[in-house]
Order: sequence, then C-alpha cells, then structure tokens
Amino acid sequence: MASVFNVLLPIFGLILAGYLCLRSGCFGPTAAAELNRFVVWLCLPALLFEATATASWSALWHPQFVAVSVLGTMSVFVATLIWRCRGQRGLADASIDGLSAAYANTGYIGIPLCLLVFGHAGLAPALIATLVVVCVLFAIAVVLVEVGLQDDPRLPAAVKKVLAALARNPLVVAPVAGALWAASGAGLAEPAAKFLHLLGAATTPCALVSLGAFLAERHSGSTRGVSALVFLKLIVQPAITAVLAFWVFDLPRLWAECALLLAALPTGTGPYMLAEFYVREASVVSRTILLSTLGSLITLSVLLYLLGGVPGL
Repeated sequence: MASVFNVLLPIFGLILAGYLCLRSGCFGPTAAAELNRFVVWLCLPALLFEATATASWSALWHPQFVAVSVLGTMSVFVATLIWRCRGQRGLADASIDGLSAAYANTGYIGIPLCLLVFGHAGLAPALIATLVVVCVLFAIAVVLVEVGLQDDPRLPAAVKKVLAALARNPLVVAPVAGALWAASGAGLAEPAAKFLHLLGAATTPCALVSLGAFLAERHSGSTRGVSALVFLKLIVQPAITAVLAFWVFDLPRLWAECALLLAALPTGTGPYMLAEFYVREASVVSRTILLSTLGSLITLSVLLYLLGGVPGL
C-alpha cells in the first residue's frame, strides 16, 4: 500500500498547495485561470511537441497494444459522449465529460507506477498509452468541442470556422508539428530540447496547482453525474480493457497487465485544462479528477494485489 501512496500523494500535495495559496491570499482571484493559460499555451504544447518529435516509433510500434489502448479509451469516451448528449448537455460540454471519463493520468501516475511495478520493461507500454491519451483522445475531444461551439447553421461555413479554430489551437498544432519534425529525420538541438523539456516538465505541477486554486474558489455550478464519471473511469474502462487485453487480443502477460493498470488510472488534468481554456463550467471535471484520484488509492491497490503486487505492497 505504501508504494501506491508514494506515487499518488504528491498529486494531492500539489492540489492542496494551490488550494491553500488561493484561500490564504497568496494567489489573486484569477490565479487558476491564468495559471491554466500558461499550461495550455506554453507547457502542454512543449510537452506534446517533444513527445512526438523525439518518439522512437519503431520501439513504440506495438499494433495490438495500441488497438487495446485506443478501443478501451474511445469506447468509454463515445459511450459517455452519447449519454451526456442525450441528457441535454451540449456537444462541447458532453465532450469534456467524455474526456473526464476516459482521460487516464498516464503521464504523472502511469509512467512511474509502471516503472515501479514492471521495471524498465513497463516504460514502453506507458509511453504508448500516454501518446494515445494525449495525441488521439485529447485531439478528438478538442475537435468535438470546437464543432459544438459553432453556431453557424451552414455546414461549409461551420467547417471553415472549425478548421480555422483548430489551426490556431496550440494543443492541436504542437503534436502535429512534432510528428512532422520526427518524420523529417531532423533531431532537436540541445538548447531547443532543454527548452522544451523545462516547459513540458512544468505541465503537471502547474495544472495540479491550478486545479487546487479552482477548487478553492466558490462555485455554484452543478456537479450532477460526477459519481457516474468516476465509476466509468475506475471500473468500466479497466473492465473493458481487461477483456480486450487478456481475451480478445491475447497480449503477452506484461503488456496485458500494463494495459489494465494504465486503464485503471484516475482522471488526469487534461479535461480541466480544456474546460478552462474554452471557458466551460469546470465543476464537474474538477471534482471528477479529485474523487477519481482518491478512489484510485483503493482500486489500484486491489488491482496491484491481484496482479502480484509491488514490492512492499
């Protein structure tokens, strides 16, 4: 149990730091929004560009594991999207809810946890899952949010507006630019690589502090559906992934266990950053992140025990 707590507790520490800074007056009233803009416009694009520009595609190309990750993630996202749209949520808000139910915290929790459990062999599956979450799921959600925000009834005009908005969105441009850079075969110069690494490394701590500051603000928005989103993230997504990994695709045991563990992770900060970026109601997503992270202390501990555990668990 101590091993799981050692991975998860720093997350709560950063959230608590943001919460206390706003409540104590160290942060101004707009701190959460401004810090989130810093993440969305600088830190996260740097992380996305670096991840795609420096990825060793031959080492990461495991089609069956990619299929399991994509199908497990997208099935929960699509199901949640349909459910929330039928519940009178607009496409933009329903897309963010779908992201909340499917966006695993692979970067900050998944990579260290896989290294802890499986050693260096767990790094490749964790990196693949991170690219799926950040470059596939997140990109699709951004497109749907942009579509949902358009009010022009004429299809050609609406499509033109969506494409223009996506072309200006740093969260879409960065990974595309990184993939093109990698395809060119040009490496990153050391100063550029260090610049990107420094900015990218600030993504998670700044996003979590921003989340804590947001939770410290007084909000009157509805949090209806949070329990269902947490259930989808911590129970449904790992269950679907387990079926795919162990029975449908019959992955090698280490890869199947990695897929299951990564699917069982709590919600990451991506949905919150997107909600803040598009000025959508963030009460649901912020509480989903908080409660899924708390709940994962139990679910991940049980799962690790069933898989054979971590030394000291």
